[in-house]
Amino acid sequence: MIGKNHPKLSVRKQCELLCLNRSTVYYTPKGESSENLKLMRIIDEEYLKHPFYGSRKLTFILRAQGHDVSRHRVRRLMQKMGIEAIYQKPRTSMPHKEHKIYPYLLKGLSINKPNQVWASDITYIPMKRGFMYLVAIIDWYSRKVLSWRLSNTLDTDFCVEALKEAIETHGIPSIFNTDQGCQFTSAQFTETLKFHQIHISMDSKGRWMDNVMVERLWRSVKYECIYLQEFDSTLELKRTLEEYMNFYNTQRPHASFNGQTPGDVYNQITSQKGVKTAA
Repeated sequence: MIGKNHPKLSVRKQCELLCLNRSTVYYTPKGESSENLKLMRIIDEEYLKHPFYGSRKLTFILRAQGHDVSRHRVRRLMQKMGIEAIYQKPRTSMPHKEHKIYPYLLKGLSINKPNQVWASDITYIPMKRGFMYLVAIIDWYSRKVLSWRLSNTLDTDFCVEALKEAIETHGIPSIFNTDQGCQFTSAQFTETLKFHQIHISMDSKGRWMDNVMVERLWRSVKYECIYLQEFDSTLELKRTLEEYMNFYNTQRPHASFNGQTPGDVYNQITSQKGVKTAA
């Protein structure tokens, strides 16, 4: 769908229109064997169920399923996926020792309206012959997915692109919460937040529950979409995610809101106020 010699649209602009990171245009399958990709998918599923499992327990689980694996192999695959055993969550976004870490601002905070708090995270997405990374930005109160991007690398650009799209489309939140990953602590990301006078909040180290709303989104995305099929191409994955995110926002009933969808909750209150920004 992308024409590298398009007369009017640059590759960057075409990627923005397709919700793809620019590096994805040059995507090639990761250099892992089919057996390792199978193991990585199982690891991802088990880790989603038990975010406190490290390489030792995951090795036991794989062996119990008949896979002859060493702990060293499991640890290497976890590192490839962005999972680090000593933490309580998939470490798809790793900290950078020279980046500033901001305090967690949500403890004890009553979140009672859209655009009060937004949150973001990155997750691993398995494919038939490789894998990708997905970043999403959600409204904490309504659970609506405001924007998302795919990338074949854990760079900062696709996170910043998703942030800019969310702001352009939905306005400005009061607080933006993430983990301490280097993508979110980078100057490129934090300066975008500061420019819009958005307060920066970051999870405590190892506290995956601090960003629990995005963790719940990942569970829904993977069990209701990703794990139900195998994807041959980035384009196929992108189209499927686009359909699912639309379904999640506009059709999937949410128990916390008596069966209303995230889009219903978000749109009702923001339309009543007539503004997109939160005080």
